[in-house]
Amino acid sequence: MVLKILNTLITVGVGVAAAVVLYWLLNKLAELLPGRWEDRIKPYLYILPAYAALVFYLVYPAVQTVVFSFANAQSTAWVGFDNYSRLLQSKGFQDTLFNTLLWMIVVPVLVVVLGLAMAVLADRLNPTWERTSKTIIFLPMAISAVGAGTVWGLVYNYRPEGREQIGLQNAIVTALGFDPVAWLQVSDFHLNSFFLMLMLLWAQAGFSMVLLSAAVKGVPEDTLEAARIDGANERDIFFRVVVPQIWGSVLTVYVTTLIGVMKIFDIVYVMTNGGFNTNVIGNEFFNQLFSNFNNGAAAAIVVLLMIATVPIMWYQVRNFRREESMA
Repeated sequence: MVLKILNTLITVGVGVAAAVVLYWLLNKLAELLPGRWEDRIKPYLYILPAYAALVFYLVYPAVQTVVFSFANAQSTAWVGFDNYSRLLQSKGFQDTLFNTLLWMIVVPVLVVVLGLAMAVLADRLNPTWERTSKTIIFLPMAISAVGAGTVWGLVYNYRPEGREQIGLQNAIVTALGFDPVAWLQVSDFHLNSFFLMLMLLWAQAGFSMVLLSAAVKGVPEDTLEAARIDGANERDIFFRVVVPQIWGSVLTVYVTTLIGVMKIFDIVYVMTNGGFNTNVIGNEFFNQLFSNFNNGAAAAIVVLLMIATVPIMWYQVRNFRREESMA
């Protein structure tokens, strides 16, 4: 433990010292330039390391991934669009796409609805109970997906009939006189996928609640009073006055959650590893790369995911710019 702490301190110290030396050298380089060129070039030299890091850690890997998606499993020969055609024609990958689409449709909407409902209800409590309730709701955000899998494993745990049930749901079911159910193996109507989605809702609802609560508190009181004077009831005030004014925050929570859902991996990997028709794109990428050792198929999956993410990111950036122009 002491050795790990020392390694961490040394790493931090060396990293800070290296950054200081780098910027000192860049400053000296700028000072060598004649006249006004120093003032013109110096800002670009200061942001050069950040742009270099973006190119090295983001742009280059993205380009390399696109290149690998047109190569074979070992990235030794070109195969054209074979990786894409095989994936899209595969029944298993089609099911994976459908499962991912199901996550994208259900989870972001429920996260926004639950977060907004909890934000409004918590704001009606006195300050002490408001802080307490929000803290409890937000706590799952501090738990890793593996930890959440352990918690929810105790909820969905299944043991054959005749053995003592330690899973919460099966304990309730057997207490009512029914047979225990292997919840995460019930693929009818994608019920097991919905049980996995419940884990993400449990973890993300606190994030949504905090952002939307801040937005609701920011609604001007005079607009609410004006609506009450005009005879509007509380339901009309909420949907016609509050929601339109916090719509930007609602979209931000929705899009952020949607992007996270599109690359969901850890929950599915920990609970089922994609078995029983619960597979999603993120888990399929992991299996192709580390189980099947198929670099081409894994890269093609990532490219498909990037293509699907770009329009959403474009919309989010456009929404931010529109809000800034209206501010």
